[in-house]
Amino acid sequence: MDSTPSEPPHDAPHNAPSGTQPTSPAGPGARTVASVVRRRLGEIRSGLEELYKDLHSHPELSFAETRTASVVAGELERLGFQVRTGVGRTGVVGVLRNGEGPTVLLRADIDALPVREQTGLPYASASTGTDPDGKQVPVAHACGHDMHITCLLGALDLLAGDTDQWSGTLVGVFQPAEEVGGGARAMVDDGLFEEIGDPDVVLGQHVAPFPAGLLACHPGPALAASDGLRVRMFGKGAHGSRPESAVDPVVMGASTVLRLQTVVSREIAASDTAVLTVGAFHSGTKDNVIPDEAELLINIRTYTEDVRATVLAAVERIVKAEASAAGAAREPEITPVSAFPVLVNDEEAAARTVAALRGHFGEQAVLDPGPATASEDCGVLGTESGAPVCYWYVGGCDPEIYRAAEQSGTTPRDIPSNHSPFFAPLIQPTVDTGVRAMTVAALTWLGRGHGHAPPPR
Repeated sequence: MDSTPSEPPHDAPHNAPSGTQPTSPAGPGARTVASVVRRRLGEIRSGLEELYKDLHSHPELSFAETRTASVVAGELERLGFQVRTGVGRTGVVGVLRNGEGPTVLLRADIDALPVREQTGLPYASASTGTDPDGKQVPVAHACGHDMHITCLLGALDLLAGDTDQWSGTLVGVFQPAEEVGGGARAMVDDGLFEEIGDPDVVLGQHVAPFPAGLLACHPGPALAASDGLRVRMFGKGAHGSRPESAVDPVVMGASTVLRLQTVVSREIAASDTAVLTVGAFHSGTKDNVIPDEAELLINIRTYTEDVRATVLAAVERIVKAEASAAGAAREPEITPVSAFPVLVNDEEAAARTVAALRGHFGEQAVLDPGPATASEDCGVLGTESGAPVCYWYVGGCDPEIYRAAEQSGTTPRDIPSNHSPFFAPLIQPTVDTGVRAMTVAALTWLGRGHGHAPPPR
């Protein structure tokens, strides 16, 4: 996920649910769900935990997830799915057709981040990779995509092992390059829906830094649009002792960074939402050399097209004005580098899925966290297929650690969030919760079982 939910659920209970049984048989098909979970989750739990550790130890950057894709494809083949690899470059799709009924698409993202892991875990990543600029960088699953893969494979295992409990077509989509906002689009452009047909629903989940064992889902606009920009500002280099002979891009860039902080506070109404972050500023190589160029990397979050247009126009105006004020002889370059659309949870699909999750986990275990300024490209799979989307969060933090931080008022400081080098979800009950949640959600949409024998595995 590009960023993380801005706030964990404020009313989250601290003691997470445990075990593999639903708290009540409420809701249609609850006995089916309980049966599917009870029969086999205990059998596959240790294997899933080892799979998670393996994936965590071997992260790969966006569109370079070759080992990860191979592991996923092998698991899907073992479960009896029809498997296609290389979808959208490094994506994997598994299809299990089980009679007449709806087509349900379950999605997990598979890429990692250029982050040096500092968790100290025995299975911590020591991997490196080559970024788009050709630089060697550390790589870590600092966003939890390894947990998403593990939970989806676990849910597919449970569902493939109990095909007499449901009917329809089950599609597992393991999507590359979520972190750069291009993976979902690449899979669509590579013929994903021409091959599997349009699904009846798209379901996805993301681990987040609130107590493990809890879930959170917000209907409507749930995740913000995101725009990433690369800005190059051009000055005139000179010796550090003779600034009068230079046009200093460091000063030009610094002025730009400060001025950009006024966009949200002075150009966006208090009733609207926007975030503007300058995440990187690169210029120069030596203390006594004034460079001739500076680069800024800017990230923008918005929920509406009007606000988005206002912020983008303001960025362009300020960047050009600061360059002009500095006496730059060349106009700056502003290049889009990533884009995520707003992720909208279909109201009816969210209500149906959340009701099933609450029927399984209990009313207090599934919360509404409100909209978040994080971004995700999972919604592209819904908009391009015309299917409703339901996307939710799975808590991954140790409940006791979370409670202590909350009581001391240090949650933002003490609870590592997604993209932090210290981010690492608690393996259990996070794996069990994610597997159960995806299984419950899938069975809510698949047709009811018809008693035929399962396909060969």
